[in-house]
Amino acid sequence: MSGEEVFIGSVDQGTTSTRFIIYDRSAKTIASHQVEFTQFYPQSGWVEHDPMEILESVRVCIAKSLDKATAAGHNVDSGLKAIGLTNQRETTVVWSKSTGCPLYNAIVWMDVRTSSTCRKLEKELPGGRTHFVETCGLPISTYFSALKLLWLLDNVDAVKEAVKKGDALFGTIDTWLIWNMTGGKGNGLHVTDVSNASRTMLMNLKTLTWDKTILNTLGIPPEILPKIVSNAEIIGSIGKGWPITGIPIAGCLGDQHAAMLGQACRKGEAKSTYGTGAFILLNTGEEIIQSTHGLLSTLAYKLGPKAPTNYALEGSIAIAGAAVQWLRDSLGIIKSASEIEALALEVESSGGVYFVPAFNGLFAPWWRDDARGVCIGITRFTNKSHIARAVLESMCFQVKDVLDSMHKDAGEKGEVKNDKGEFLLRVDGGATINNLLMQIQADLLGSSVVRPANIETTALGAAYAAGLAVGIWTENEIFSSGERMEKDTTFHPILDEEVRKKKVDSWCKAVSRTFDLADLSL
Repeated sequence: MSGEEVFIGSVDQGTTSTRFIIYDRSAKTIASHQVEFTQFYPQSGWVEHDPMEILESVRVCIAKSLDKATAAGHNVDSGLKAIGLTNQRETTVVWSKSTGCPLYNAIVWMDVRTSSTCRKLEKELPGGRTHFVETCGLPISTYFSALKLLWLLDNVDAVKEAVKKGDALFGTIDTWLIWNMTGGKGNGLHVTDVSNASRTMLMNLKTLTWDKTILNTLGIPPEILPKIVSNAEIIGSIGKGWPITGIPIAGCLGDQHAAMLGQACRKGEAKSTYGTGAFILLNTGEEIIQSTHGLLSTLAYKLGPKAPTNYALEGSIAIAGAAVQWLRDSLGIIKSASEIEALALEVESSGGVYFVPAFNGLFAPWWRDDARGVCIGITRFTNKSHIARAVLESMCFQVKDVLDSMHKDAGEKGEVKNDKGEFLLRVDGGATINNLLMQIQADLLGSSVVRPANIETTALGAAYAAGLAVGIWTENEIFSSGERMEKDTTFHPILDEEVRKKKVDSWCKAVSRTFDLADLSL
């Protein structure tokens, strides 16, 4: 395809904002636009989004990006070959097939309204919390889509009626967007991809199909579920009313899986994405590794209908960058997220302050939805700089907890090390521009952290998948980009080993103080 301008578009639909990025064949960003959307908190622990607002944010981002690219002299109209889509995972929508309207707000991945349902299932099912793990890789948790769908089926009359009439469709955000972008009511394609499906608690990890036993156990009607496709294939064309009508949607991955692809993580390599939460994935190749240390077995990616399936071990952290937003929006300690680095640098340590952001419980490796946030070790000496530094450290301690579990589960054979015998953690996401955060991460891990030149690898991964499906890139070209990682910024540990061990012990003590606090009186 040389001799002409060739572009790939990428919809990156996250927890707090949507972006559309246009890349050229060298994977260089040509134009982009970002829109933030509203977070709704109807009750303590509940988090919702308006699916129509998300849909409109995608429309606006595409139109604005096209305008910017055209203004810069690029002929995107004739050069755009496909788009990829990546999205916040687990967030659940049910809508009407006939009207195209959502029947309730989207219930967001971090929402914990289903805690009582989880406890009930744990008591009723012989396997308890891990009853479905062997099949789908996931424990019973508020985190996953199946529990959110059960809540909608049990509590929302409009959903109950639509299911009875055969008018209800279920999907994660990728499914909602693709259905609307390919025509909506009457014409929309009802599909999801293997990575998003693997986060519902309803897909069999081995067969990559909806598991009938799980559906029967939970009482979920199979007719409302979308078709499952691979991560890199032509799904369908964008319908009328969109700025890029006729362009194929050729790639779809959940955001963390897209970041793995964007980071070119092959078997034995791991990445950590720092966003609203933090998500660490280790590619385990074609082998499903069942964790015995609090991690999840999940899909890494499947790059085509006939391509081999790569699996992963994942550790999910609910609150990472969201804690910085909390400092900004709820406490007013900083005016913008970027200010936290300078504030934290005003002190040499956290002064014995430890902050555990268990706002909605703790995910991996603890899995305690009864946990609530604590800030301990406060003295008269403590000031806002100590708290800011403790917030940054909390992100890094949580990542260390997950990586320690990964090392135990995957062992020496499951990890690729460099010629110095060092396991390198690849990092991406907006928070990684914070050099102090990255240095703290390397110090607490006791091993190096590699930050790529392009830290927004989630959108890039979706673009890679789409480009692969339409022949813009080959797999070799995509994964050879991993060879360049060594040239990017590397943070080496400088913290004394004895100090590191003491800090980790103190962190574990702080985490233990968060348990069994969910019923504190309001």
